[in-house]
Amino acid sequence: MTRATVVTISSMPRLGHLQNQVNAVRERGEVDIVLVWVGEDAPPALNVDHTLHVPPGPNGLRLAAARNAGADRAVQAGAELVIFLDADCVPGPDLVDRYTQAAADYDDTVLCGPVTYLAPGVDVSDAAQLMSATNPHPARPAPEPGQVVAASPAQYTLFWSLSFALTARTWAGLPRFDEGYEGYGGEDTDFAFALRDAGTPLAWVGGAHAYHQHHPTSSPPWQHLDDILRNGRRFADRWGRWPMTGWLEAFERDGAVRRDGDDWVRTSPAPIDPAG
Repeated sequence: MTRATVVTISSMPRLGHLQNQVNAVRERGEVDIVLVWVGEDAPPALNVDHTLHVPPGPNGLRLAAARNAGADRAVQAGAELVIFLDADCVPGPDLVDRYTQAAADYDDTVLCGPVTYLAPGVDVSDAAQLMSATNPHPARPAPEPGQVVAASPAQYTLFWSLSFALTARTWAGLPRFDEGYEGYGGEDTDFAFALRDAGTPLAWVGGAHAYHQHHPTSSPPWQHLDDILRNGRRFADRWGRWPMTGWLEAFERDGAVRRDGDDWVRTSPAPIDPAG
C-alpha cells in the first residue's frame, strides 16, 4: 500500500476551513498530514502528524517556501506520495485513491485533479452533498474517473497548486518552488513553467476531486495589488511575459496601474479599491 501524505498550508483566517479539511482527510483512511503554518502567530494544536512554522517574510506570506518545506518533511517522514491540498479545500471521497492509482502508472508525472468551487451552505462533512455539488471549474480539463490525460505544453499555465500530487521520487528531481515569491500570486505559474522547462510531465487525473470551500473574495483582488505587481515583475524577469494579466488589466481599467513599456506600475502611491 502506498504511503500518502497530505501537505497543507494555513494561517488563522483559514482555521475553520483547515479543521474541515483535517476531518475529511482523517475519514479517507491511513493518510498522514503535514501542516505548514504560515501566520505570524504560533500554530494551533490540531489532529495532524507534523507541524512546521514558516512565518511571513518582509513582503507577506511565504507560500513557495512553505510548500517546499512541507514536501521535504513529508518525504523525510516516509511519504511515497505527496498530495498538496490548500487549507480551504476538502478532498473528495476518492481523491487519495485516484491520485494513488495514477501515481502507480505515472510515477514521473505531476498529477492534477479537478476542483469544484462550492456555493455557500454546502455541508463539507457530508460526502453525499459534496458529490452532488461536483462541478469542476471549466477552465481546466476534467477527465472521467479512472482516466489520466497528459497536459499539452500550452496547458501548463492551468496548473494550480491548490490540489496536486507527485511521488517522493519525482519531488526529489524537480525544480522547487521559487522562494523569492512572497505574498500573493505568481509562484504557481512559475513552478509550472519550470516543470515544463525541465521536461517534467503534467497530467489531469479524472475523479481526484477537491472541493474549494466558499469564502468571500474580490475580483480583481485589490488587497493583493502590490503583491501582484512585485511577483508579476519577478515572473516577467524570468520568463519574458507577465502572469495574471486579466487582473492587471482590471486594475488598469480602474486607474490603479498603467503599462510602462513592458512593465506594469502603480499610477499613485495608494490606489483605492473601487468596491469600497
